[in-house]
Amino acid sequence: MIIGVPKEIKNNENRVGMTPFGVAELVKRGHEVYIQHMAGINSGFGDEAYQAAGARILPGIEDVYATAEMIIKVKEPIATEYHLIRKGQLVFTYFHFASDKDLTKAMIENQSICLAYETVEKADHSLPLLTPMSEVAGRMSVQEGARFLEKSQGGKGVLLGGVPGVRPAKVLILGGGIAGENAAQVAAGMGADVIVADINLARLRYLSETLPKNVKTLCASELRIKKELSDVDLVIGSVLIPGDKAPHLITRDMLQIMEPGTVLVDVAIDQGGCFETSHPTTHSDPVFVVDGIVHYAVANIPGAVPYTSTLALTNATLPYTIALATKGWQKACKADPALALGLNIVEGKVTYQAVAEVFDLAYEPVEL
Repeated sequence: MIIGVPKEIKNNENRVGMTPFGVAELVKRGHEVYIQHMAGINSGFGDEAYQAAGARILPGIEDVYATAEMIIKVKEPIATEYHLIRKGQLVFTYFHFASDKDLTKAMIENQSICLAYETVEKADHSLPLLTPMSEVAGRMSVQEGARFLEKSQGGKGVLLGGVPGVRPAKVLILGGGIAGENAAQVAAGMGADVIVADINLARLRYLSETLPKNVKTLCASELRIKKELSDVDLVIGSVLIPGDKAPHLITRDMLQIMEPGTVLVDVAIDQGGCFETSHPTTHSDPVFVVDGIVHYAVANIPGAVPYTSTLALTNATLPYTIALATKGWQKACKADPALALGLNIVEGKVTYQAVAEVFDLAYEPVEL
């Protein structure tokens, strides 16, 4: 198969869809890989590294899309890429369709094959291609939250871990999945008082047993969340419903409960955000303030650490990429039910139910 890796063009997205290591694995299996000039430079991988692995370098993004049968990306295509994607072309990337109607409409119209990393789901409900970036985003959320708690950044002026004689910050994490667990690990390691709220009691029991003792668990409900907000310093929203929009767990009215300078970090912003007052921001302009509350809602948090993120992502995606390239998407998805769940739009038809429901579109099961 002919595989193309374009340079990411979303604001401050420094990751790249594949490392030279991944290229080498595909090339040795007889596949052709084309990399856009300088696609990996911001992740620490120059053109010469890709060439040494057997890739060919193409000058522009248009050349990559025109040449490849399968496109490997990191983030969803943006408007300037829509017209480059053609009928029957397989695009393997994070899409997050439920939070972007224009993207959904464009991919339906160009009749491409849209296989979304975030909805590839194993029988145990784990999300193998979302997990590595959730790990990075969860850890980064605390790092960024601590930064914006500084007074010069608009925060309360609170040190996350406190010092002897001064209490540490109180951190509330909404959602105990992969991102929430990683956020709790980092926040606890920095010495904060941490509460993880979730509705899954089995998950809360697991977190209670495995996380440090300065992490407490809470069975989530609206009233219980409200009770914690009056003295919270940092709230991290990491709720996930695979393929669907995130629920709003912090409403605008709830902002009045919090002290000015409290920081909200919305890790779920890719799926529409779990704070009612959130809207996507960028690494170059990451925060905004509503009613005195600092909101951090960068839609590609792992893009700030592209070397780590690109390595972690390729480690996870490469076995699936090899299967798709070797068998073709139809045989690969028939052979692997987890991969089949990644199919969101196929030649104009919406094949992921949650996406269809969000936009009131016709749903066609992928089996058909």
